[in-house]
Amino acid sequence: MSDTPARLLSLLSLLQTPREWPGGELAERLGVSPRTIRRDIERLRDLGYPVEASRGSVGGYRLVAGTAMPPLLLDDEEAVAITLGLRTAAGHPIEGMGEASLRALAKLEQVLPARLRRRVSALGAATEPMAGPRQPAMVDPEVLTTLASAAAGRERVRFRYEAADGAETRRLAEPHRLVPLGRRWYLVAYDVERDDWRVFRVDRVREPRGIGRRFTPRELPARDATEFITRKIYSTVPTYRAVATLHVPAERVAGRLGDRPGDVEPIDAHRCLLRSHTDTLPWLAQALVMLGCEFEVHEPPELIEHLRDLAERTARATRTAAGSGTGGPPGQ
Repeated sequence: MSDTPARLLSLLSLLQTPREWPGGELAERLGVSPRTIRRDIERLRDLGYPVEASRGSVGGYRLVAGTAMPPLLLDDEEAVAITLGLRTAAGHPIEGMGEASLRALAKLEQVLPARLRRRVSALGAATEPMAGPRQPAMVDPEVLTTLASAAAGRERVRFRYEAADGAETRRLAEPHRLVPLGRRWYLVAYDVERDDWRVFRVDRVREPRGIGRRFTPRELPARDATEFITRKIYSTVPTYRAVATLHVPAERVAGRLGDRPGDVEPIDAHRCLLRSHTDTLPWLAQALVMLGCEFEVHEPPELIEHLRDLAERTARATRTAAGSGTGGPPGQ
């Protein structure tokens, strides 16, 4: 890349990723020599960007936060992705994030070029938000960002972890991936002191901190993090296998009841088959009703019984309201 300003912008964009970049890898990415990379790093420092260099076999360059940090640089795709992400975050109950996401979204959309605002508006109009009663467990955003940075930077972390029974343990882990699944966030990590892979619920992680020690990524014993989490959860928690025919196109259900590919399969243009695993029958029953379409449950019998009981209670409430002549509580 012979255009120096364009190369500096590309270099800066790479350095804003929370990881260390070896000089040779940067040179390969930008198609220049390592010597040119060293000169460009000095130019960025002269412009006020705090680029830190470390030595050693896993050393390299990284951009560190500072009070004099110049404005954030985003390319078009990154700006669109962040804007859509903020819109999504504004509607999710991550602790303290709703209002903050709306403020950040207003600032970002104000400076977007017209062409990008049109793209964001078109994508927003074409995207149906996830509906239904599921609510993710409250997660501290600082915990999420700390774990995400450690995973990206391949840095070991220490944290306290609260088990389901309230018992607390201290963990030293190599974070692999953060995965939002169903109603919760999960961390897939290698537990160093237990010498095994583990799945942690992020809402139970307390005070994570990087210890400044890098690690070489290990091979995950699964195709991907989502498969690993699903396998772990279903092997340790009592679950129900629910099968139902939904009188609605499959594309309108995917992501609302099914968390994995294959959970929802089309039967024809107007119906689909749901195969879902859940540990909470009341949630699944309510989610099915909230879809607003006809459906038939094939299994399990416990779900059918729960829906029958729900229908009877709803019918009694309707008869009571009709008999009183008002929709309000007694005495009004």
